[in-house]
Amino acid sequence: MTVLPVQTNAREELVDITAKVADIVRTSGVEQGICLVFSAHTTAGITINEHADPAVADDFLAALAAVTPKGIAWTHAEGNSPAHLKASLVGSSATIPIAEGNLALGTWQGIFLCEFDGPRVRRVHVQVVTRDA
Repeated sequence: MTVLPVQTNAREELVDITAKVADIVRTSGVEQGICLVFSAHTTAGITINEHADPAVADDFLAALAAVTPKGIAWTHAEGNSPAHLKASLVGSSATIPIAEGNLALGTWQGIFLCEFDGPRVRRVHVQVVTRDA
């Protein structure tokens, strides 16, 4: 397993980690298998979405903000309850097939770390698993 550190720069943002994960897969030498990408945090998630148009990330964050409107009487003492909820809605991991040594993503798909309580350094665990011959 590889632990990929990801520096975030804003309270909320989507960080495209596709190229870094693809490098880990290529370096592994695995030709056929799966790649698990996991966020080891309760206020950050992992998603696969379009990475060609940066407006998609903005829309994604705006929609999640609408699900967690201001004015809710959160009781969690740290003040980051919306971040916990958003991370749960997005999920903590993604599994991507590996074909011919590459991530088998669609043309417009990218892998994102979803930051909801930044900025900070996040740890993303990347596990490459080979298919048994």
